[in-house]
Amino acid sequence: MGNRRRVAERRKTRPAVVAGMIAVVVGGAGIGVYALYGGGAAADDRTQTSAADHKPKVKTGPLSAAEVTSTATAFLTSWQQGKVATAAAATSDSKAATALLTGWTKDAHLTATTLTPGPRTGDKVPFAVKTTVAYKGLSKPLTYGSSLTVVRNTSTGKPQVHWTASLVHPDLKDGDTLVTGESGTPPIKAYDRDGGEITTARYPSLGTVLDGLRDKFGKTAGGKAGIELRVIRAKDSKSSDKTLAELSKGTPGTVKTTLSPTLQAAAERQVTTQARSSVVVLRPSTGEILAVANAGHGFNTAFQGSLAPGSTMKVITSSLLIEKDLASPDKPHPCPKYFTYGGWKFQNDDKFEIKGGTFKASFARSCNTAFISQAGKLDNDSLTKQAQQVFGLSMDNWAIGVPSFDGAVPVQSAAQKAASLIGQGGVRMNPLNMASVAATVESGTFKQPYLVSPSVDHRTLATASRTMSPATLSALRELMSYTAAYGTAAEAMSGVTGNVGAKTGSAEVDGQKKPNGWFTAYRGDLAAAGVAQAGGHGGDTAGPIVAALLKIGG
Repeated sequence: MGNRRRVAERRKTRPAVVAGMIAVVVGGAGIGVYALYGGGAAADDRTQTSAADHKPKVKTGPLSAAEVTSTATAFLTSWQQGKVATAAAATSDSKAATALLTGWTKDAHLTATTLTPGPRTGDKVPFAVKTTVAYKGLSKPLTYGSSLTVVRNTSTGKPQVHWTASLVHPDLKDGDTLVTGESGTPPIKAYDRDGGEITTARYPSLGTVLDGLRDKFGKTAGGKAGIELRVIRAKDSKSSDKTLAELSKGTPGTVKTTLSPTLQAAAERQVTTQARSSVVVLRPSTGEILAVANAGHGFNTAFQGSLAPGSTMKVITSSLLIEKDLASPDKPHPCPKYFTYGGWKFQNDDKFEIKGGTFKASFARSCNTAFISQAGKLDNDSLTKQAQQVFGLSMDNWAIGVPSFDGAVPVQSAAQKAASLIGQGGVRMNPLNMASVAATVESGTFKQPYLVSPSVDHRTLATASRTMSPATLSALRELMSYTAAYGTAAEAMSGVTGNVGAKTGSAEVDGQKKPNGWFTAYRGDLAAAGVAQAGGHGGDTAGPIVAALLKIGG
């Protein structure tokens, strides 16, 4: 703009000179133009301005309907015709697209592919896939739906398909591949503790569990591999490989699990009552997993989720404070509206306070500041050690029989340390972990949960290095029992009788209007925990799910 402005000013203030200049040029003394401007700088300016004026502009702004439709059609047509280079060039990641689309025919042995686009919605275009898996004289049709999104390239301004492996097949994640051949891992038939076969038709939540059982035990369960089209996960993936089509059946081996058919069926029903909910039920005396269910069936949040557990973490924190003589159920304990630590101002739900209350009252009502106020009296690694040494968490060594996450309680400082005490900060858990916490309180000793008996493959279960003292354990049970009867868990636990204890939790999540609702509880030799993502308070969402299962199993 600066060059253009200077040229424009010369033309405005020297009209006579410009006219004279033109006359000289016409007369054949072209060098006069250079002389009139007093040197090369001005001439160079004019040349640069001319080049800039002719530089193509990069298109910006929203994509038009025509751009989205034509880009999607061109990509799908090239893919369908086997023109891999052309299809890949139309995407945002041609290298990744080339690899997966080449593997479509070379590794997955997919032929006669037809891709039919559906009606566009904004920048997204759904499409139907119809193809055939053909391998060594065997074949099987395969149909499914997928979708793609068109975006504008920020460098060129041209529309392109946003590349992600899931557009090739919804079960694919980036880095995964499609392969047809001998599965390598024989199929399995899994059975519950009473000898009933476990199928996804019977238990919709258990698809990921069955995949995990096959990965772990398929080669040792006595079966023979078949010919299959499979999703082979990336090396760094924690998910199991997945069968998409079976061309010839293998001979399945058998695996017996600890699942209770009664509790599993009830868990499946319960998670349908609350969107994005997950639940796990354990037997505290043994660690056996009796039920696991998820409202969504694509990812096993119950075993593999990594979510802030909110105030259910106060069970672990309370055991720490009691051990260090920083709290006792019936002793006075501060619960102000606010407490500042590490530069952060913490508050309670609805900014409540308890004047002259006890620690039991603070635990039962889930007072955040009652715990935050003790942060300065704890070492940075105090909570981490408590979770590891007493509750067996956060050591990445659980072996339950299928993929799982055994929690994370990292060493933190300042405000993050304080936030960890109430289950925020860097603390991450799932229902399996929190059911184990309740089970440890009920039994007095951590027993690693498991879905398949360790005697099947002689694996070593994780252990905790110490147990709570009898006094600490008694105090912690008193807190959870009082909360189940009179605190935030009372409504959900109404009608759950006997030796019971519970704790609710709500965990704030950035960009989420409602918090994740958590609930962990025990009744006799039964412990359970659940989460309802974006559901709200745990007592209202996950609580009824957990309580219903405790009633059945108790």
